[in-house]
Amino acid sequence: MPSRRPLRHKPSARLAVDTEFGAFLGDTRIKLLEAIDRYGSITQAARAVPLSYKAAWDAVDAMNNLAEQPLVERSVGGRHGGGTNLTDYGRRLVNVYRAMEGEYQTALDHLWQRIADADSGEVADFQMMLRRMSLRTSARNQFAGTVSGLREGEVSFEVRLRLDADNELAAVITREAAETLGLAIGVEMLALVNANNVLISTDENLRMTARNQLWGEVANIHKGQVDCEVTLALPGGRSVTAVLTEESLGALGLELGSRACAVFKAPTVMLIRLG
Repeated sequence: MPSRRPLRHKPSARLAVDTEFGAFLGDTRIKLLEAIDRYGSITQAARAVPLSYKAAWDAVDAMNNLAEQPLVERSVGGRHGGGTNLTDYGRRLVNVYRAMEGEYQTALDHLWQRIADADSGEVADFQMMLRRMSLRTSARNQFAGTVSGLREGEVSFEVRLRLDADNELAAVITREAAETLGLAIGVEMLALVNANNVLISTDENLRMTARNQLWGEVANIHKGQVDCEVTLALPGGRSVTAVLTEESLGALGLELGSRACAVFKAPTVMLIRLG
């Protein structure tokens, strides 16, 4: 009878809810949501996790953009932002996550008892497969939505993507890409937009050829050594981030609560089919 290898460490479950484009929910983000619910402040919640103030807002923006409904609501305030609250939808999501985590831990405990007898090569192969299945992207702005319109051109397709009741995006892709994606009305898609491709305008009367013009309020300004990140809170709980120079930031006179428009051209939008 083969001897059982000793189990020196018992693994602890850390459930991660991933999508085709990277992580959506994990232990750190759940702790952040729970802290927001507890303190009603992004600053205090970030300190409790702990996360930097910027990292906390980045996580909130990413979750809100990918969820069916906003998980976090904010009101613009002073230098460190105003009140921040978890929505009822956000609370339900946290409860479901914690319940799933408990079940996951139970299953992991049973699995761990069997790993001692497993072939080490099989375990390594499985780990490699999981790494290859992961898809990451550096695009700062990620929006989940459904195809609401298609217009076929001679060499390209214009795709309209409905994000929610208030926001819609336009993308222009090649005919070959459209066929590969199997585009049709109602298909769920992910739109990726690099922050460097997003311009910010405050002129309500400005006429531009860019198809995508999303109006919102400045929710966060992060000043770096060279550039600045400006995040606009959009109607419906989503957000969009742009990278600006210090000079542009000053020229626009942007501050928290300012009304502004995020502008980007349709060809700069990358589409990924979900499912």
